[in-house]
Amino acid sequence: MAKHLYEMFQPSHYDLYLDIDREKKTIVGKTTVTGQALEPQIALNQKYLKIESVTAGGADVPFTVDDANEKFDITLPAAGETTLTIAYSAPLTDSMMGIYPSYYTVDGQKKELIGTQFESTAARQAFPGVDEPEAKATFDVAIKFDEKPEDIIIANMPEKKVENGVHYFDTTMRMSTYLIAFAFGDMQKKLTKTKSGVEIGVFATKAHQPKELDFALDIAKRAIEFYEDFYQTKYPLPHSYQLGLPDFSAGAMENWGLVTYREAAILIDPDNTSLSVKQYVATVITHELAHQWFGDLVTMKWWDDLWLNESFANMMEYLSVDALQPDWRIWELYQVAEVPAALQRDATDGVQSVHVSVEDPADIDSVFDGAIVYAKGARMLVMVRALLGDEKLRKGLKAYFDAHKFGNAKGADLWQALGDASGLDVGAIMNSWLEQPGYPVVSAKVVNGKLTLSQKQFFIGEGKDVDRQWQIPLESNYAEAPQIMKDKEIVLGDYADLRAKEGEPFRLNVGNNSHFIVKYDDALLADILKDADQLDPTTKLQLIQDTRLQAEAGVTTYAAVVPLLKRFKDSQSNIVNTAIYQAARQLRKFVAPDSAEEKQLKAFYNQLSAGQYARLGLTEKAGESVDDQLTRNWILGAAGYAENPDTIAQEHELFQQHADDVASLPASARTAILANETEHYSSTQLAGQLLDAYRKAVDPSVKSALAQALPASDDEAVLKQIIALYKDPDTIKPQDLRSWYRGVLANPKGEQLAWDWLRDNWGWLNETVGGDMEFTTYITVTAGVFRTQQRLDEFKAFFEPKIDVPGLGREIKMDTSVITSRVALIQSQQATVNQAVADALK
Repeated sequence: MAKHLYEMFQPSHYDLYLDIDREKKTIVGKTTVTGQALEPQIALNQKYLKIESVTAGGADVPFTVDDANEKFDITLPAAGETTLTIAYSAPLTDSMMGIYPSYYTVDGQKKELIGTQFESTAARQAFPGVDEPEAKATFDVAIKFDEKPEDIIIANMPEKKVENGVHYFDTTMRMSTYLIAFAFGDMQKKLTKTKSGVEIGVFATKAHQPKELDFALDIAKRAIEFYEDFYQTKYPLPHSYQLGLPDFSAGAMENWGLVTYREAAILIDPDNTSLSVKQYVATVITHELAHQWFGDLVTMKWWDDLWLNESFANMMEYLSVDALQPDWRIWELYQVAEVPAALQRDATDGVQSVHVSVEDPADIDSVFDGAIVYAKGARMLVMVRALLGDEKLRKGLKAYFDAHKFGNAKGADLWQALGDASGLDVGAIMNSWLEQPGYPVVSAKVVNGKLTLSQKQFFIGEGKDVDRQWQIPLESNYAEAPQIMKDKEIVLGDYADLRAKEGEPFRLNVGNNSHFIVKYDDALLADILKDADQLDPTTKLQLIQDTRLQAEAGVTTYAAVVPLLKRFKDSQSNIVNTAIYQAARQLRKFVAPDSAEEKQLKAFYNQLSAGQYARLGLTEKAGESVDDQLTRNWILGAAGYAENPDTIAQEHELFQQHADDVASLPASARTAILANETEHYSSTQLAGQLLDAYRKAVDPSVKSALAQALPASDDEAVLKQIIALYKDPDTIKPQDLRSWYRGVLANPKGEQLAWDWLRDNWGWLNETVGGDMEFTTYITVTAGVFRTQQRLDEFKAFFEPKIDVPGLGREIKMDTSVITSRVALIQSQQATVNQAVADALK
């Protein structure tokens, strides 16, 4: 393992002075850092910095710059308490990492806002220091910039004074370098205060209407109040500011006291925004604010415990939104967003475990695997919460914060605190889930009259079984099933006796909170399905989910999924409908575009969705249920694929009524209406009109709808028109390029065009977004579309030579495996699946 710089020098306080010139795109800085040198030879991190001088105790000391390892080595006269002063300069880059400009337009005038993004290892692009999570220190920040009268500046802490054009901020709490943040430019703001006196602020550019800040202000205020109560630990800073940045590579970032967001994750038009977008924004805000304690107040010691931050915040975003907006039933979103992502990804051999060793800075970004570190990790904590209950969870968390505040912790510290609070050996249960990749399928069968359970690792595609075992919270509806299944196989007793005593079919993972799937034998499954229509929505979701996953693995076939979709098609539950259409989307891989089989599949989609479309209609009605609001999007998408003539005509008519102002289209149907227009009424003239609307749109959800709809065009000339704009940041910002790329790639008429573009422009892409943690997802989305042997061969030919590039290797191997298993699955199941669809239409 590489030596961490903190083992040589332990900072206690930084004075940061930065002089930033937007016009010249330069940073001139001076950093004074006091700390304990444990040996005379120490090193500090730097990246892209030009170090001018280094002094210790006022005297020059020798230093050598090591760009390859993002550091510079310093020779001190002696070990001990040391104050270093480093003078340096650096460029202001457009990479969305470090200190960088965001671009936007107001009244036709191009403007910029300077902001920061330091996670995971980009603070070293702004100032020299020990840029490691464990190296916590206090910071005094002073910033000078080419200030204009309308500019304001904000940072982690309140501003205390301005002298000679330099803005000085209050000393921070003891914190990690990657959580430092500031921003300046022409901004608008809205402020309020929590019950305990914390100032809450939302900041954005003046390109937006002031009312777009209201929703975030309300959620942020109530979230801070909720967390103070739930954690029984006061928010430790004077303010909590939320800032929407026009250019931002991630979704949001939990900088302490100044959280930064992509505009789409914070700004909402209260008069015309769908419920699903409101849910998304609320969960992003509550996720980041959960981090203000879990991640910021207490921080992981090193990046291998990243899950400790992210998994926890992922669980808390749902727990808090559920408390703030109980009418949304937000845990249902968790069931259809996080759960399937974790189950799909975690079944591929070679996937990382939740806790993963990592050293190289480039590899650190690659461990931010949304399906594992966020979604699977959240499932681990949901399991813990189900085992402990909220009272013991809160007691354990309070002890954890009290013990580690302003410091660092490891996973074992959390399990210790929760174990002490609950009397359960939480660590023993959780280590089987965190330290090994994958998850089990639990087989439930009646063997010689006995109800028998066994566990085995579940794989989609090729998988090497190395006899892994888990401690599984079974969550059964039969009292005879143990709380935790530790063994490979257990016998619960005589099935006939148990069935008579319990009076209902045998079930496992009731509530779908534990990270495993169930394979019931034919008799047990038939018992469950006998009264399937009476089952609760989560159980229906699980039946579709578990059957679909087992079909992916070849344990059963997608032919077994088709009748379930038909059986539940009239459900009024959003999570059941989401499961239906997530599974139905997978059936598309078994048909070639424009084939007789695709025509048949479209008829099946119509069979699934026509009744729901007739019931719901195209647009929202007053007083509509949460389920209906969220389901409509799925039904419109299905009716669109089905080419339902009524839907096509009605959507076209509504588009024409709003053609001059697409932002005024009803938000809940906006994406479907625009996609319908580009698919069925496509022309380069229409595309030009919609691209112009995209450039001018300020509401992020309007931009998102246009970005989804335009690549759906069936006109190759339009798709070429779009691809020609991939490198035009005034139209498609680098932060949004991946979704535009995926949109054209997923369109059969554009797949070749987009794939050629990616291969021809990989070098440019690497230069433009290569430093950012989203970069590897270009590989992921490509693999998500490919399904033929030819594409697999091309994918391997292009990506395998890049397997040793830091940060890319794991993703390339994983995604090669994903495409390989999909190609094999299609070959083996195509005929039976298409026959099942034909049978469903009879």
